[in-house]
Amino acid sequence: MKKGSTDLEVVYSDNSGVYLEEGHLAMKSYFVIGATARTSATLVKLDKNLSELYRNDFNKELKGKEFIQFFAVQNKLFLFASDYDKKEKRLDISGAEIDKASGELSGQWVLLTSVYKDEKRDFINYKLTLNADSTKMIVVGSTIGKERNEYRVQEFDNSLKAVTKPIAISNEFDPNTFQLEDVLYTNNKKVILVSRLYEYQEGKKKKEKFLDFANYNIRMYNEQGKMQSEINTNINGKWLTSTKLVLEKNKDLVLVAFYNNNKKGKTIDGMLVQRINPSNGEVISTSEKQLSNSLLSSQADDAVDESSDEKETKAERKEREALDKIKDEGEGFSKYMQFRNVFYTADNGIVILAEKYHNYTYSTQSYSPGSNGSAGRWTTNTYSVYECGDLLSCKIDAAGNIGWMQVFPKAQREVIQVGSGSGVVSSGFFTYTNRPFYAGFGALQTTNAIHIFFNDNPKNAAVTQPGQKLKTANRFGRSDCYTITIDEATGKCTRKMLFSNSDIPTSMPRLGSVVNNSMYIIGKEDRLFSKSKIAVGKITLK
Repeated sequence: MKKGSTDLEVVYSDNSGVYLEEGHLAMKSYFVIGATARTSATLVKLDKNLSELYRNDFNKELKGKEFIQFFAVQNKLFLFASDYDKKEKRLDISGAEIDKASGELSGQWVLLTSVYKDEKRDFINYKLTLNADSTKMIVVGSTIGKERNEYRVQEFDNSLKAVTKPIAISNEFDPNTFQLEDVLYTNNKKVILVSRLYEYQEGKKKKEKFLDFANYNIRMYNEQGKMQSEINTNINGKWLTSTKLVLEKNKDLVLVAFYNNNKKGKTIDGMLVQRINPSNGEVISTSEKQLSNSLLSSQADDAVDESSDEKETKAERKEREALDKIKDEGEGFSKYMQFRNVFYTADNGIVILAEKYHNYTYSTQSYSPGSNGSAGRWTTNTYSVYECGDLLSCKIDAAGNIGWMQVFPKAQREVIQVGSGSGVVSSGFFTYTNRPFYAGFGALQTTNAIHIFFNDNPKNAAVTQPGQKLKTANRFGRSDCYTITIDEATGKCTRKMLFSNSDIPTSMPRLGSVVNNSMYIIGKEDRLFSKSKIAVGKITLK
């Protein structure tokens, strides 16, 4: 991997090979006393045997622009970039098609949309996503000011031509208390915004206030940007802690949510499912299922065995003990359970995968005394912690009822050194990060089964049921990669080891790319004094 590269991921694959995005920094402009950098990326293509065919960094084509991402629509691959005009306070988003055979641009830049600022301090956000049936691309732009939230949604075909007029949406909420979590663009040209609303609460100290999650806000807008309906999220006195809205293929909207019986509770008491009319937002049916502690795995054991060959250093033990004090867990289902994947089944049902997930940062300070009369120095190190825990899977039938439900024990902790500051890491619709690299999981659907891939502590090889002793996986270079196979009809789970990460670059299943019955997985090994070592693997299920 090129020295100075920041990221690597599979962005697309077809019958001729697989395409990788290698992120890096490139020079933007030079000054007498320095230079500025912009983000850029190299497109790397591998053939069916995973041998390199070409690589192109597009530095010449991206001159004066900021790289956004590579994006695929209906077997076409595009390069997208932005360009900000300070005088006009305008951000332009443009795209160009890539010739997949040569890796070169096959056409000129095409301007998709522009997002404007009214005030200098306004924030501009944008995201490229797919419509409900993945046949067209949706560009969502946002301008957030001191007193307003404005959104602009537009649909484009695989020739980068606009097929709809832009839909302009605004709301009345304070931008500080409003967080956009998801945007759905339906087949009948409706836009649904799923948002989290917060409210100010008094802190422990005088004049101290903090933002506390209040409730979800889900609104449907028509093609003119007018609110058509607001979906009620205050259901039978339940407090929704995590929500996923799914548009079934040519059918209804399905709202799946974890709820709590107590607003201040730290656990999840149940799961609720609503089937919603996609034309008017009216609720068709509601069903729920309580979740009990019996479904949970036992407390994960972070300690290291004396007889284990994984003996900790003094610094590692100190770090682990500090993290054990920081992490915030309840006795029941953690409120940090988040929806990850949705799969459609042959009997017109859906299978939902959710994961216990908590991301936070913390900082440490160390002092180095000076020598020969020089002053000492304080050093601050800030770390981002990713706690990825139990997996929950459930089947929702065609009528909207909850069928089987399974919980699979998992405990992963990945710590990455980052910049300065500490606290809870922000998230939302426009937030994009490839982290964590080694924790989390990837999933692939085949006929009548769901397959989950993840890295785990080798001592957990026999763990398949809640209540079993569980070791935390935190040294991923010594972990094994496992697969869980879930039967769609019964929910029965089986576990199998695929390979060990000990003698290869550590695999990153969460960042895997699924194509048909195969999943491409990248492995990465960072080396201190040389280039990072990369491996690309292909898992095929017959």
